[in-house]
Amino acid sequence: MRGKNATLFCFQGRIPTIAYNNNNRRPEKRHDPINENVRYPQVRVIGPEGEQLGIMTSREANSLAMSYQLDLYCVAPNANPPVCRICNYGKLRFEKQKQDKLKKKNQKVQELKQIQLTPQIGTHDLETKARKGREFLEKGDRVEVCVVFRGRQMSHLEIGEEVMQHFNEILADVASVDKAPYWEGKWYKEILAPIKKKQQ
Repeated sequence: MRGKNATLFCFQGRIPTIAYNNNNRRPEKRHDPINENVRYPQVRVIGPEGEQLGIMTSREANSLAMSYQLDLYCVAPNANPPVCRICNYGKLRFEKQKQDKLKKKNQKVQELKQIQLTPQIGTHDLETKARKGREFLEKGDRVEVCVVFRGRQMSHLEIGEEVMQHFNEILADVASVDKAPYWEGKWYKEILAPIKKKQQ
């Protein structure tokens, strides 16, 4: 069988393997801008202790890095000329990954929680719902408040609006209206966001 998509059967010992012959090129491997991958006519070099070592060719900079038994790392490729630093790149990369991991761990992902109310909700139940909403807000999450209307309740929309207003008043010390109340079918909705505490 011939052609660019022809399948070739290859036998290595007793185990047959199948090789697919096509002209699809694999993406080039990404190289970090260090050592021999630093290829500029001239670069500005910073030494291991942060000292300025001047402008030189990439080859000279690489030789200098080798004399320190360290790596040549391009820290600012868009500068004129590009800026390179002589450092222990493996250690530098490890520290950066460690910092990124810690930053990601400490980053709070804000979620949108939902609380449903009804036009005939009692005072005790409303306060219970408000306490739950307070928990969400104090954790840094936003809260979607929904007043759900059913059947004949649609003839008294103002009651649902009053329920929403009362709910907001209970949480006024921890919440601000992120999205003003709006109607979506038989649902009267709004979104509350936590009030950012001022740093003292």
